[in-house]
Amino acid sequence: MSNPGFGPATPVLRVSNLEAAIDYYSNELGFSLRWRSSIFANVTREDCQIFLAQGDQGGGRAWVWIGVPDVEVLYQQLQSTKAKIRNPPSNYEWAMEMQIEDLDGNVLRMGSEFKPDKPIGDWLDDSGRRWQFQQGGWRLIP
Repeated sequence: MSNPGFGPATPVLRVSNLEAAIDYYSNELGFSLRWRSSIFANVTREDCQIFLAQGDQGGGRAWVWIGVPDVEVLYQQLQSTKAKIRNPPSNYEWAMEMQIEDLDGNVLRMGSEFKPDKPIGDWLDDSGRRWQFQQGGWRLIP
């Protein structure tokens, strides 16, 4: 059997207004418009690609993880924009990452390498509840 030759995955995010989504991804998050049609567009930033589909694909909020060289540098860049930073960079066992929300509630988890010299941060779940890592695992913060 031959190898199918998988390429990188490109998430498709449902958006309610394609023009507003392109503007947000371009002006606030630093992506570039690669191409578009009447209801579908492709935005890119370096090696990252995202498809934006106006009201057609997906059934609600999506979460996407995007690896970056240094999430703290990206965080500093995005603070001067209108990016909706949902959770600032926090250290976890898997990565140092932050959450950014787009205009339709899709969450971009952008992360870089775990920092062994920093404590584990609080996690913000889909409902906006905070979780804290304590001995024995993650616990909801009352």
